[in-house]
Amino acid sequence: MAPQVSPSTSTKDWQRRVAEKRSICQKAIPKAWTLTKSLLDTLQGQSELSKTKTNLIALNIPRRSGILTERELEITESYNVSSLLEGLATGRFTSAEVTLAFSKRAAIAQQLGKLAGPLHGLPVSLKDTYQVRGTQATIGAVSHLDTTSSKNSALVDMLLSLGAVPYVKTNVSQLLVGVESDNNIFGRVLNPWNTVLTSGGSSGGEGALVAFRGSVLGVGTDLAGSIRIPSLCCGTYGFKPSSNRIAYEGQVMPFKEGILPIVPSAGPLANDVETLQLFMKAVIDAEPARYDATAIDVPWRSTNILRRKSLRLGLLPEDPLFPLHPPVKESIAKVVKILQSHGHEVVLLDAAECHVAEANQIAGGLLSLNNAPREIIAAGGEPALPSMSMLAEQARSIKWNFLPDLGAMDDLQKLGLLQSQRAKLAEDWRKLWVKYHLDAVISPSAQNTAVEHDTFCWPAYSAFLNLLDYPACVMPFQKASRSELPFVVKPGQAAPPYNPDVLEGAPGSIQIFTSRMRDEECLAVAGIVDECLKDSEN
Repeated sequence: MAPQVSPSTSTKDWQRRVAEKRSICQKAIPKAWTLTKSLLDTLQGQSELSKTKTNLIALNIPRRSGILTERELEITESYNVSSLLEGLATGRFTSAEVTLAFSKRAAIAQQLGKLAGPLHGLPVSLKDTYQVRGTQATIGAVSHLDTTSSKNSALVDMLLSLGAVPYVKTNVSQLLVGVESDNNIFGRVLNPWNTVLTSGGSSGGEGALVAFRGSVLGVGTDLAGSIRIPSLCCGTYGFKPSSNRIAYEGQVMPFKEGILPIVPSAGPLANDVETLQLFMKAVIDAEPARYDATAIDVPWRSTNILRRKSLRLGLLPEDPLFPLHPPVKESIAKVVKILQSHGHEVVLLDAAECHVAEANQIAGGLLSLNNAPREIIAAGGEPALPSMSMLAEQARSIKWNFLPDLGAMDDLQKLGLLQSQRAKLAEDWRKLWVKYHLDAVISPSAQNTAVEHDTFCWPAYSAFLNLLDYPACVMPFQKASRSELPFVVKPGQAAPPYNPDVLEGAPGSIQIFTSRMRDEECLAVAGIVDECLKDSEN
């Protein structure tokens, strides 16, 4: 939860304090790891990257910089978590050299982005919600610069006990609000595939760093899509577990004590589904309930899905209030054909029985009960960024028609109504799983790929799964191409603008989800689907 904010914070010069924090971060980068001016000059002006379409990954800055040795380039580019751990266990790599390699690459990403046991020796990056003793967990709020963590978050202690090496923290949205990772302290996170596009949020720093291969395994949090949106924007894999499968205690969050109407999840981001599976098993095998009283004490289970020759998969349809961009429609259609060609059965669900828009109206109502972010920003004396109000403004334009007017109710009445509606919706989904005998559901990750900065819309296709507390995995699939399909947003609908020229080449993705506490099945199905998609590309 949010630490206590000093009443005097609001009287301080927030710009001076931000400059001091940025200076400390910059000075922490060794001089030998600093990018040369001549190399930065090739980027058409670093301060304009967010307005100039630039593919940082294609520019291959880490190799051109000369900062990493050939061996360090190999370590950061040629291995996933499983093969790195094998190399660490056999002595092929040392923990020091692996951490050094990823630290160098993370330092390069920082300069380009202008921020921006079982796991023995593995470097792990952490979202700036996790407390690490002796550092600050700012969550993008100037007022939190007053607080230095005196303890670790529970998951940090778990990772340390597993032999992991937390080595860097990554940038977030201001107060974790919105889906644009931008704040007054560190600035905006840029998408390494196209710097004009958003990296998503609120775990946008993790998404960008993992995509840039400055991290082989990152840990984020997800309240309405905050792991999955950066994953879909940056072309990485991301997994939102059921709440409390992973220890959450000790996170800095922008909520008043005891008010958590939707329980967030901690989860991994990586460049392959195997790493997501490895992380989940390693952490749950370490018994999170020993570190966090709210963690569910259920061991990691084996599942027989991997022995199945054919899966029965539901297909979540486009919701009438949240139309899909043409590249997303085309990707979903192609995925269905690929899965069917591999012998899997795909059942088209009915939009009316999926209740996506209704679930989002309930989720929006529950999240609106929390007014702490505005109070924390005021305490820091800093201005609120556009992303703070963007989603609320968009929500007001949507033609919601599922719930009675909440304006005349007090907060307790609202909470009661919203929770009862949530229970009805969960029951409808229980019946749906049984009716169609589904192993999992395929869905869009969002209406869109990554879009231009500050234009991402209400995260309809991710937030409804937080309301249901379903585990969900986002995986990359193809790149957006120019589409001839028309895209028109009607009154009452919501969607980001579709600009084919700008979005061309943005990572595409799909989402796999299962019912609550079926995390093992979700990742198993994700692995099977991923193999089918990769096989189709060969």
